[in-house]
Amino acid sequence: QDKVGLLLFHGEADEYIPPRSGQKHALRVVREVLARGQDEAPTALQPGNPFGLPSYVLHSFKKLIGRKRGQRNRATNIAHALDFCRQVLPRKVVLFLISDFLDDDYIDMLRHSNRRHDVICALVNDQRELSLPPAGLIALEDAETGALRTIDTRSKSFREAAAKQSQKRIEALQTSLRASKIDLLQIDAAKPVIDPLLAFFRMRERRLRR
Repeated sequence: QDKVGLLLFHGEADEYIPPRSGQKHALRVVREVLARGQDEAPTALQPGNPFGLPSYVLHSFKKLIGRKRGQRNRATNIAHALDFCRQVLPRKVVLFLISDFLDDDYIDMLRHSNRRHDVICALVNDQRELSLPPAGLIALEDAETGALRTIDTRSKSFREAAAKQSQKRIEALQTSLRASKIDLLQIDAAKPVIDPLLAFFRMRERRLRR
């Protein structure tokens, strides 16, 4: 059976589950992903070595967390997460990077990771970003910084500018990944993921047969 692992991150490595096989382990990975959206802080590494990690992995994890309990860096740091993977994954793996990619200065690290592993980027987006409804005044919280902002969605110019900026960001990501020969899978946060996943893997299978 294939092994599966998990790294949850924001600005730092929040939780790491090393790759293992078995149904029980796979269910634990799924459970941690589902629990990610809850208000509770992610499970911190407890004293000692409860997962039986190699010493160099345990050292890297403690070093890369670099934070006190309750002092969480909300801003996404993709390069940091990829650097963590570089240190704890000595063998080639299929590496799924699932993110909204609202970050800067990570492309070089992504290219480096793809030279060592088979990296697949999964962009999670929301179609409402591309077509905001005219719902009047709404308060938005920046998921990265926690900053609050009130906007008037009745403004046509604002809606058009927001849609243009979102589309431009996606196109820039597509261009960068295409130039780096890294596959991109787009996932709509409001829709089931099974169909796009199946279509993606069928596309890769056809490409490998050529």
